[in-house]
Amino acid sequence: MASRESLRPMAGLLAAMTVSLTATRVSAIALPWFVLTTTGSPARTGMVAFAEMAPYVLVKALAGPLADRAGPRRISWIGDVVSAAAAGAVVLLHALDLLPLGALIALVAVVGAARGPGDLAKEIMIPEAAERGRVPLERATGLMGVTERLAQTVGPAAGGAVVALLGPLASLGISVTCFALGSVIVAWALPRGMGRRAPAQEAEEGYWRRFGQGFTFLRGEPLLLSVVVMVGITNLLDAAFGQVLVFVWARESGHGAAVVGLNSSVMGLTAVGGSLVAAAVAHRMRRRPVFFVAFLLAGPTRFLVLAVDAPVWAMVAVFAVGGFAGGFLNPILGAISYERVPRSLLGRVNALKDSLAWAGIPLGGLVGGALVAAVGLTPVLLAGGAVYALTTSLTGLRPEWRQMDRLRGQGPPVPPAPPAPPAPPVRRLRRS
Repeated sequence: MASRESLRPMAGLLAAMTVSLTATRVSAIALPWFVLTTTGSPARTGMVAFAEMAPYVLVKALAGPLADRAGPRRISWIGDVVSAAAAGAVVLLHALDLLPLGALIALVAVVGAARGPGDLAKEIMIPEAAERGRVPLERATGLMGVTERLAQTVGPAAGGAVVALLGPLASLGISVTCFALGSVIVAWALPRGMGRRAPAQEAEEGYWRRFGQGFTFLRGEPLLLSVVVMVGITNLLDAAFGQVLVFVWARESGHGAAVVGLNSSVMGLTAVGGSLVAAAVAHRMRRRPVFFVAFLLAGPTRFLVLAVDAPVWAMVAVFAVGGFAGGFLNPILGAISYERVPRSLLGRVNALKDSLAWAGIPLGGLVGGALVAAVGLTPVLLAGGAVYALTTSLTGLRPEWRQMDRLRGQGPPVPPAPPAPPAPPVRRLRRS
């Protein structure tokens, strides 16, 4: 049985992830509602969402070699501190009436640029924390899924309630506090040796050489590449839904931000239950059918229920079922990735994989806002649900998805040894 001391890194890491992700979920309610209510423009709302997510994706893609070299614990702490400072500046400047749209976009971009490496660093410490606590990998990824879903529950509920009572910028103050608390937890709970730095020989390699190693490995993994493509499309649709469509629906229907927060929180709460079930029994289940059925229940149904303007109780039921199903997704994806990527390449490969999968998110708000302005909300919701269903259904027919269970329980692979340097030429003494 694992000792209390050996479980401390896992508990501390999950706690840091919880508060940092809660900060993100709160700001995801506060900032779009603030822009939409002050400008009345879905396009500007999408512009601010783009300003946050574009730096997030770009910096996260480039941060992998840095995280592998400097150590993810340090990167995580810096990311939380910078995020807290930038979000705090938004609150302060608004209070002083010194926050034009350009300044808001710049500060939101700083938050996104800091969050990318910070989130990456926490993710790549999960396998080491599991080893220290003697926790099976699928259970560790399941607990990580629970953490993400708890943040999805608490964040929107707090954000929606505070927005309704005190306004969106007061809600952003919760994000500032959570980011700061995340940095404190990382400094206190994670041991200094957590998150191994690169060996001295590897540290001497150039940045772009290490970056290329991650790209080469990812290119040789068909299953991981297929995951990236499918999740990239669904993430774009989720971003359009979460950053613009749901807020336009809230304004046009008259339900307001409180119902947005209710639906998101119910979905997050049931997703916690799904993730807990996944942590307990996922190692006994076939991944492929569970994964694709869960995706079908969690994704397109949200678009369709808003498109038909169902009563609130029906919307809550749909979001509840979708949340429970969605709780199985990230534990499965995380276990597959950790099983296939060597530990020494985890930072740079996960950075590339996640950034490619998130590449459509900055465009989601822009595309969603532009389409709503062009054709209206209901046609966009119906089209989004249809594309979501087709993407998740057709992808599952590809042959590489049959390999989802092949490496289960085998642990992280060992990276190939670098080629030995050529032997120096042997000099022969010539006889006179």
